Amino acid sequence: MSKTINTVLGPIEAKDLGRTLMHEHLIYGFCGFQGDSTLGPFDELLCMKENMKWIKPITEEPYCFKTIVDATNNECGRDPMFLARMSIALGINIICSTGYYYENMSAHGYWKFRSGSHDILTEIYQMMKTEMTIGIGRTGIKAGVMKIATSAGQITPIEETFLKAAARVNAETGGTIITHTELGTMGPEQAKIMIENGADPSSISIGHMCGSTDIDYHERVLQQGVFDCFDRFGLEGELFHTPTDEERCQTIVKLLEKGYEDQILMSHDNVTVELGRYDGDKNQLPIFKHANIQNIPTRVIPMMKDMGVTDAQLEKIFVTNPAKCLG
Repeated sequence: MSKTINTVLGPIEAKDLGRTLMHEHLIYGFCGFQGDSTLGPFDELLCMKENMKWIKPITEEPYCFKTIVDATNNECGRDPMFLARMSIALGINIICSTGYYYENMSAHGYWKFRSGSHDILTEIYQMMKTEMTIGIGRTGIKAGVMKIATSAGQITPIEETFLKAAARVNAETGGTIITHTELGTMGPEQAKIMIENGADPSSISIGHMCGSTDIDYHERVLQQGVFDCFDRFGLEGELFHTPTDEERCQTIVKLLEKGYEDQILMSHDNVTVELGRYDGDKNQLPIFKHANIQNIPTRVIPMMKDMGVTDAQLEKIFVTNPAKCLG
């Protein structure tokens, strides 16, 4: 029997996910945007229009993407009801997250304060398990993944607490864990901590691994049995401290040649609308010319085919592997 995964409109069977992007953001705000009192109310109509503009084309022929994992954390503008409305409008599956961002860019002050008199490992575990199994707030919408993040070159104590809590939820429920590795670092360490704390490696996706082109580094992650997620396509160059999309594709090709086609995932980490002060269409800036959710379907997949990646391998990356990881 096929396993199920929570979408914002309810559970579906993993086999019905179809072509999937594993790490995107329909809306996203860096922690603290809520305190910018000059802004006025959330412009939902603007956010809906922009997401329809960018996402609808990739749901249609010839691309036919069917599922998006929205990796927005609890404190970064996550809005399950908005995602549900967009799921209906776009006619696609959207999977919502539970979890927090890495320490320097997050709201961990709350948890640090509570740690003085409470067992926050248990409390964070309870929070994420509740959102995965009962629902987020009063929405009735269940998260489908836990999104955990760590810092560049280190895993801080509070970040480790979140990794351990997510592993505990995973061990009890089978819930999928996706991660943020700042600058593509600490991937092997993330996997090790979660697996040692009971998580099933086959339901873990280590994110932003395309920040590195070091094959040995990727193998240190892959050999632990987790998924290796290349999920920042379109974010290129010095501003983002990342390789180019061509270099990312070349790295994937090398890993496919080594036999890892069953553990590769892909996405963009694209933010369609950044919450807070809206600065207009970022795609008008040269540095952002490929930083949109249409980049993989229209530009990267043809690039991969030119490098010799087969349709069967692409089917695994975008359909089979996401179904295994999320299911």
